[in-house]
Amino acid sequence: MSITGALNNAMSGLRAAGRASELVSSNISNALTPGYGRRVLALSTSAIGDFGGVKIDGITRMVNEGVASDKRLAEAKNNGAQLIADFFGRIEGLTGKPNEAFSISARMAAFESGLISASSRPDAPERLAGSVSDAKALIASLSDASDGIQKARTAADSQISRDVKQLNTGLEQLQMLNSQITSSQVRGSDTASLMDQRQQVVDRIGALVQIRTVPRDNGQIAIYTEGGAILLDGSAIEVGFTSANVVTAYQSVGAGTLSGMTINGLPIRSDSQTGPLRGGSIGAQFAIRDEYGPTAQRQIDALARDLVERFQDPTIDTTLAPGDPGLFTDGGVAFDPLDEVGLSQRLTLNAAVDPDQGGEAFRLRDGLNATIPGYSGDASLLNTLRETLNTTRIPASGSFGGGSFSAVNLVSALTSQFGAERTESERLLSFSSARLGELTEQLLADGVDTDRELQHLMLLEQSYAANARVHEAVDEMMQTIMRI
Repeated sequence: MSITGALNNAMSGLRAAGRASELVSSNISNALTPGYGRRVLALSTSAIGDFGGVKIDGITRMVNEGVASDKRLAEAKNNGAQLIADFFGRIEGLTGKPNEAFSISARMAAFESGLISASSRPDAPERLAGSVSDAKALIASLSDASDGIQKARTAADSQISRDVKQLNTGLEQLQMLNSQITSSQVRGSDTASLMDQRQQVVDRIGALVQIRTVPRDNGQIAIYTEGGAILLDGSAIEVGFTSANVVTAYQSVGAGTLSGMTINGLPIRSDSQTGPLRGGSIGAQFAIRDEYGPTAQRQIDALARDLVERFQDPTIDTTLAPGDPGLFTDGGVAFDPLDEVGLSQRLTLNAAVDPDQGGEAFRLRDGLNATIPGYSGDASLLNTLRETLNTTRIPASGSFGGGSFSAVNLVSALTSQFGAERTESERLLSFSSARLGELTEQLLADGVDTDRELQHLMLLEQSYAANARVHEAVDEMMQTIMRI
């Protein structure tokens, strides 16, 4: 080997060691950066004439795309499961557990106890007033639960709007990054940093909806949802959604009073089973707004209807005429079975017994349409009201598993149902979290290992020193020749 060849070999080795050291430094500094792919210097033997050495072929970005894709799907599923679990936890909190003083069960039990207390001393005005207060507290608990459900639906609707904007922004960024990566490849420039940026954007979109990426020519990617929608393939689509300021019990997608989604102006399904953008936080928010929320509302309304119909029967209170409202009313009037939606929010106590509405509590003992107080020792109507509360009947609406229920048992069935749904949602969340954790560990195992990088850096230091020594030896040989 000539002196020139030895010098060229040493110089190529120094360049390779120096460039590799830069990559190791970059890897270590970005060990915790989301979306960062470990860089590895691609080298090959250089053979130009009689000269050898090492040639830098480029920089390879090391990412296990299969695991990364599975992790995105798991993260979207986990995000959705978290939102659903939070919703059912909130619903259980609104209705309360039986042992909690503010729960619907506790308020129903207090109303029953109040009737028992009043029937034992029908001549005591304070006991009659206490029963009235207990009835109003029961009404308030149902109304508060219904209000909470609609607030949860409103919050979901608002979040959908924000998520859709984030999705559209992300798709525009991906289209731009695809173009930049293609241009960089044509120029022969390093594209690893651009791919890191693209990976971060893809991961953000993957949290909103379950997606898969498909490689395309010139370093570009296409994005499809698990539901079959094309989000990006060359050009990005635009998702449309119109948010409602407030969501009420009467609003739904089916009635046209709530917005669904569009892709490039064309309407698409938004349900959690067949919607093309299902999965992730967007799908979960639609499920809360359009499925779980309305179902919970129907159950609360069914409970309110059962309560109204129990006490609206004229055979219970002989002062009532057919069609008169009973103790519990639909906004002050008799309940219409065709207008059940939102009943729990309209539920009020009959004004005849409510002092706050100009009524008097003695009518709880003597009849709602009584004009003057009757015999103060007569507890027959109070006993009938209590018996009515405990009479078993088949609910006219709602899904309570079949059978007949007393009012107290119906409340227990409702709270048990919400508790079971919360438990099941937490079980699914636990499963999805474990799956996400497993895939995250797999992805990290293929990522930057700082110990391994430091070991590699030590080898590069030795390589650099060896090549530098060759360069130094060649220089000494040249100096010797020059002195001859």
